[in-house]
Amino acid sequence: MNNIFKSIYNEIKKYKKIYIARHVGPDPDAFGSQMALKASILLTFKNKEVYAVGTTVSRFKYFGKVDKVTSYDYEDGLLIVVDTPDKKRVDIENIDLFKNIVKIDHHPKVDTFSDVEYIVEDASSASELVLDILENTKLKVNKEVAEFIYAGVVSDTNRFLFNTTSVTFAKMSSLIKKYKVDTDKVYRNVYAKPLNEVRLMGHIASTLKVDKYGFAYIELDDDIMNSLNTDGTAASNMINDFNNISEVLVWTFVSHDSKAGQYRVNIRSRGPIINEVAQKHGGGGHKLASGVRTEDKKVVEELLKDLSLTCKKYQEEKDKHGNN
Repeated sequence: MNNIFKSIYNEIKKYKKIYIARHVGPDPDAFGSQMALKASILLTFKNKEVYAVGTTVSRFKYFGKVDKVTSYDYEDGLLIVVDTPDKKRVDIENIDLFKNIVKIDHHPKVDTFSDVEYIVEDASSASELVLDILENTKLKVNKEVAEFIYAGVVSDTNRFLFNTTSVTFAKMSSLIKKYKVDTDKVYRNVYAKPLNEVRLMGHIASTLKVDKYGFAYIELDDDIMNSLNTDGTAASNMINDFNNISEVLVWTFVSHDSKAGQYRVNIRSRGPIINEVAQKHGGGGHKLASGVRTEDKKVVEELLKDLSLTCKKYQEEKDKHGNN
């Protein structure tokens, strides 16, 4: 057993109470890795108390319900954080009070907030990393666990368009065959959209602003969201649906949560490196998929300018080498 897998398994085995958290504004990979790990631990250890914590998102109800925890065992419980590179984005209160933390993530490292970390930046998803742990320890897998993992991988790779290698394909092929994963059901769950979200997609497509350098963006305010009976989470989760516009290199959705007083900026790219720009403005992520959260409108404005400039430099570099 690999040392890191052995360390994670020993931590899970050691504690009776285990809390599994993921990032705020969760996506299917956050839910998939979280719920797969919870189900596997309960399948393996019948006497443990395992809680999947964080904000409820109705559109992801196919993963099951998150747990309402009123009192945490900070001293003698174990917190496992999945799919979250920085401490401030972990969707749990008082994370600093936990004495025992394990981190499982595939984003570029931002914070170190645990003694045991399994971080693989070029992995397709956190769900793939959870699968690595399950397959290399005595933790059990059944069809439910396998389908949670598959949903997370499918979503974070956008049906294997991004961050996918032959290794990922091999793992998913084996998973489907071994546990008889109902791929049709998984795809229906992940990609089915209510009518209001389809209308939001239409609004985005018809009003998306594109500059001459291939930078596209849209700002979605409360009035728009309310008129379409939707929210910023819905917009965040459909950003990958706009990855095939030939005139666009980088595209950004900006949504404003008036209750939280916060701007949520999601960024995707088909070439230019964007995570360095996101980090400059207090965010982060992958080279071609990043995000920023801020309360300051000026930060958003400067971020948009820098992203456009990044596209301009990228185009100039391509032109310089005659690579159109």
